[in-house]
Amino acid sequence: MQRRTFLGATLSPVALAACGGGDDNPPAPPAPPTAQGIAVDALKRAVAYMDEEVSYRGGYVWSYSPDLTQTFGEMEAKRTMCWIQPPGTPSVGNVFLDAYHATGDERFYQAAERTALAVVAAQHASGGWNYIHDFAGEESLKHWYETIGKNGWRLEEFQNYYGNATFDDAGTAVASQLMLRMWLEKKDPRFETPLNRAIDFIRQAQFGAELGIANGGWPQRFPHYAGSKASMPQPNPEQIPAGAHAGMEDGDYTLHVTFNDDVMGENIKFLTMCVLALGRTDLLDNITRAMECMRAMQQPAPQAGWSLQHLSRETNGRPAGAAAGARTYEPRSLATHTTQTNIQQLFHYFTLTGDRKFLARIPEAIAWLKTVPLPADAIQRNALLSGRTHATFIELDSNESLYVHRYGSNIHNGAYFADKDLTNTLSHYSAGRSIDIAGLQKRYDDLSGMSDAAVAELVARSPLKATQPTALPKFFGIREVDFPDLFSGAKMTTPVVPQTEVDTLVADLGTKNYWTAPVPEVVNPYRGDGPTAPYTGTAYRSKHVGDIYDTSPYPADNPPDIAPYVKRDKPQFIVTADVIRRIGRLIAFVSPVV
Repeated sequence: MQRRTFLGATLSPVALAACGGGDDNPPAPPAPPTAQGIAVDALKRAVAYMDEEVSYRGGYVWSYSPDLTQTFGEMEAKRTMCWIQPPGTPSVGNVFLDAYHATGDERFYQAAERTALAVVAAQHASGGWNYIHDFAGEESLKHWYETIGKNGWRLEEFQNYYGNATFDDAGTAVASQLMLRMWLEKKDPRFETPLNRAIDFIRQAQFGAELGIANGGWPQRFPHYAGSKASMPQPNPEQIPAGAHAGMEDGDYTLHVTFNDDVMGENIKFLTMCVLALGRTDLLDNITRAMECMRAMQQPAPQAGWSLQHLSRETNGRPAGAAAGARTYEPRSLATHTTQTNIQQLFHYFTLTGDRKFLARIPEAIAWLKTVPLPADAIQRNALLSGRTHATFIELDSNESLYVHRYGSNIHNGAYFADKDLTNTLSHYSAGRSIDIAGLQKRYDDLSGMSDAAVAELVARSPLKATQPTALPKFFGIREVDFPDLFSGAKMTTPVVPQTEVDTLVADLGTKNYWTAPVPEVVNPYRGDGPTAPYTGTAYRSKHVGDIYDTSPYPADNPPDIAPYVKRDKPQFIVTADVIRRIGRLIAFVSPVV
């Protein structure tokens, strides 16, 4: 018995009354929990469940069945695997660290720390990251590639194991950002070395001056793997229409200067964060060379756009800097969405540097985009083009739209090709894009119309002009941090989250301590290689998945219209992106930035 309790028990009622005790003065009832307290409690329970129950050694994939017997990344995953691609492990780590910033509660930091250490464990020896990591070891990962990965018809990047790291899908960029934030938080030396290795990886992978026009660009993967695929099988080639584009038209695309998934923009942004937060002015040369490479890679008028990737060196008689093909559903062409993204990046580079050369050829790019809209009846002819204004790919020289198709039922009897028929296109890789020409034009007009004095004032606040280490934005998981958020005096505000939404989030969390949502895609279990015999039907040409041997993911409510597939509601899973979103909403409620 505690001494305080014991003394209280031995006092008589009279003595209790004299001391102010007894039933006449009962203790005040506890104050009811506040709305913020309820939200913080929900945050803590949700984060603890993800950390203690869902994660594997602190690592995460993209979705989990509630009983954790099924785990999916971009494809089916082993329980021992973690995904680096957003919204994977680094994305979770960032939102956990956000929760710590919002509350100061060490439990959130502990979760972020454990997740960040999983990212450290997944770091490639070169300093970058692959899409995925398997805690069970290299042989287990190779087995996954040789079975599940190999049979994902539409996921060519997973069909071969190269044993290196990638800039694709922002995996290395977001992992690097988490290392930076974790090091800045408490100067824990366990994150300093991985951070420096990540910075060195980005610098070492960058093409140098010896490559001329490619100077400053980055490849898709690094270090280069000598066995990288330079071609793909084309089984049953009689099914490819005459004159169509097919195969890997420019060979091993991992060596090309890569703009796909904004590789260059993501790398420049991370290096800019290092300049700002670490005072690493030695990185300014890498940033400047990358900006110059993007500008140099713009093609000459009248097709003054960019491709998903460009040759980094002369290849088969074509010069460095020329537009290049990549995966078999990415033909040699210009890409309208990449052109829009690169225009937007050049706007950023102008605001960061004040150099008007980054604006100089934007009118040419906009003028080109105006020449290649979809035909007026495109949506009537192809519902998959709904909401789109332009074809994704534009053929070189002819300036005509290219549309990608496929034949067969799996990777062993089918293949991709591109022609000018806008019907029966792929569902998993959009044939069209929404290009905001008016918005691009307005932004160009606003920036080009700035006075020299206004430009000077803007550049004075640029993160590239920081004279001492400066704090990064408070939150990274609520929305993507972009260049404007890094300027001196910028405030990265949070969205307004109403009490009613918080009440729903708390109620949905319940006592189970996790949220579920319809899982975007499900998979066929691996059952061996599919048939090689020709399939001449059309059931799979505009669906996310082929026959039952195809391990590509697909939406449960939109399978191929052929047995044994059956349309069904999307099952309820713990969906990592949805969990990140809900945690972000609670953080914005608990610690709003206005």
